[in-house]
Amino acid sequence: MADETVAAPAPTPGVLAGEASRYLIATAARAPSVHNTQPWRFRVDGDAIELYCDPRRRLRTDPGGREMLISCGAALFGLRLAVRSLGYRPVVNLLPEPGRRRLLARVTLGAAEPMTAADYEMLKAVPHRHTHRGAFAAGPLPDGLLPRLQHDALAEGATLAIIDRGLAYQRLADIVGATARTVDLDPRARAELRRWTRRVGSGARDGVPARAFPAVAAQQPGRRSGRLRQRDFDLGRGLGLLEPAGRDGGDPAVTAVLLTTGDGRADWLQAGQALNRLLLHAASRWVFASLYTQPLEIPPIRTLIRERLALPGAPQVVLQLGVSHTADATARRPPAEVTEQGPLSLLQAGPS
Repeated sequence: MADETVAAPAPTPGVLAGEASRYLIATAARAPSVHNTQPWRFRVDGDAIELYCDPRRRLRTDPGGREMLISCGAALFGLRLAVRSLGYRPVVNLLPEPGRRRLLARVTLGAAEPMTAADYEMLKAVPHRHTHRGAFAAGPLPDGLLPRLQHDALAEGATLAIIDRGLAYQRLADIVGATARTVDLDPRARAELRRWTRRVGSGARDGVPARAFPAVAAQQPGRRSGRLRQRDFDLGRGLGLLEPAGRDGGDPAVTAVLLTTGDGRADWLQAGQALNRLLLHAASRWVFASLYTQPLEIPPIRTLIRERLALPGAPQVVLQLGVSHTADATARRPPAEVTEQGPLSLLQAGPS
């Protein structure tokens, strides 16, 4: 089934009419999310769009909701970018009602303001941005891109720390590898992967499709390899269609860790916004990222990574960046499926 594409309409000033809100939500819903769970819901309330988390889609291995909120933060940036494309400045009220923990943000249209060329390039990248688990093209990132990605993170209140290929990378690779081997044996984690991976021919518009992961689990890379150990989505089922990344070339150009100053709900939303911003900027230059969430699911491991690598903040996402010329984006649920209609029984429920 082809992905739904929604063209930008002309909004009614001060009011988010049907087509305008549908476009905004469709753009926001193209954000990256852990296992492509898409753990968000939206509600149009007069001149505002509200973003909620959907705890029914939270991973069981994410009891605190950290990965869920990072994913929702990514959707929030997509919503902001969509508002910019309509020629308005987005006004964001983050965590506006502390007593309603599932309400994460309320976004309204601010003053009229033309979108910038950089905004336009990111918007064009929305349909083809995707998490990359295959081999990369050989060679470095385009000239000047890496410092711009670091600026993207800073603009969202986060830091993109680059990990050099020396001792810091070896320490990170050791932690990622050891943690992955342990988590791979966890029956809860294995059940979660089975729940969110899709067979060939599946019509599901969430989860990780068979074409996005290899059937053969990657072996633990050696210390000199540039590729961190990836999560085994296949689990020996022979579902995966992706060609596994080989050892001879195709390594990522850059390894980095996205950091926030704190490690609470607002920080997780901040990390998600920074992540989507830099990933869209990268995708506009045909640079994509492999994301490593597995080692960061365990709070003591996050602390260990911060201490062993002497990082100046709380690690939220480990990513490896490289050039690729693929455009096979993962399906998303349509706007109607993620938009709350009628009573707010789920959204008004108690704290998650």
